[in-house]
Amino acid sequence: LECDLATSLVGQPLVRQQVMKGVREFLENRNPEKPLVMSFHGSTGTGKTYVSSMLVRHLFQGGLQSPYVHQFSPIVHFPHAERIEQYKENLKHWIQGNLTNCGRSAFLFDEMDKMHPGLIDVIIPFLGPSWVVYGTNYRKAIFIFISNAGGEQINNMTLDLWRAHKDREEISLQDLAPAISKAVFENPQSGFWKSEIINDHLIDFIVPFLPLKHHHVKQCVVSELVQQGLEVRPDVVQEVADSIPYFPEEEKIFSSTGCKTVASRISFFL
Repeated sequence: LECDLATSLVGQPLVRQQVMKGVREFLENRNPEKPLVMSFHGSTGTGKTYVSSMLVRHLFQGGLQSPYVHQFSPIVHFPHAERIEQYKENLKHWIQGNLTNCGRSAFLFDEMDKMHPGLIDVIIPFLGPSWVVYGTNYRKAIFIFISNAGGEQINNMTLDLWRAHKDREEISLQDLAPAISKAVFENPQSGFWKSEIINDHLIDFIVPFLPLKHHHVKQCVVSELVQQGLEVRPDVVQEVADSIPYFPEEEKIFSSTGCKTVASRISFFL
C-alpha cells in the first residue's frame, strides 16, 4: 500500500502520511480499542475515492468486490428525506449484520456532504472504544467517510500558502485542520452537522486532499494512457492537461476538476 500510494497517487504527501500512519498503527495492534475511522476531505478529482479503493484493494481480496467491503451512497441508499427513520434502522442493521459475519469489515460512506444530517449518528455505537455492542465485537472494523465538504477551504488555504512560497510538502495538518473542521462540522448542509461523532472525537484521522497543479494533471494523463494501453505522446499529455480549467482566474495554478475528467478527454486529442 505504501509503495502504491507513493507511485500512483500524485501530489498528496499529507494523504500518504496520514493514511499510512492510521493503517499501520491499526493493523499492528492485535487488540485495537476502537475501529479505525478516517474522514477524507477535498474537492473533486483529488483522489479521495481512488485512495479508498486502493486501501481496500490491499486489505481485502477482491477489493471493492469483497463481501466484507460495504459502500454507502446517500443518493443510492438514502435518497428520500422523509424516510430517514427507516434509513437509520436499515443502516444500523446492515452494519450490525455485516460485523457479525466478519469483524474485519470495511464501510465506505461516499458523499458525506449529501448525507441527511442526523442519519450517520445511528452508527455511533459501532465507532467508539467499547468491547462489544449488540453482541458483536466490532473493534477491528474500518470506517471511511468521503466528502467534498471542506474542499473550498482546503483549496483557498493551499493557494494562500503557495502565495507565501510554502511548498505543498511543507503543508501540515495543523495548517488545514481548523478550516476543514469549521467547513465540515459546522455546516447545516453537511452529514456531520451537529453530529455526536464529532463531539465524541470518534474520527481518528481527518485527511485533507490538496488541489492538483498542472504537472500533477500531466502525471495523471500519463498514467491513464498507460492504463489504456496507448502510446504516451508528450504532445497529447500537454494538450489534455492544458484543456482542463485552472484557478484562480489570473494565475491558473490549480486544476478545478483535479484529474477527474482526464480519462474522458484523452480520446479528443488522439
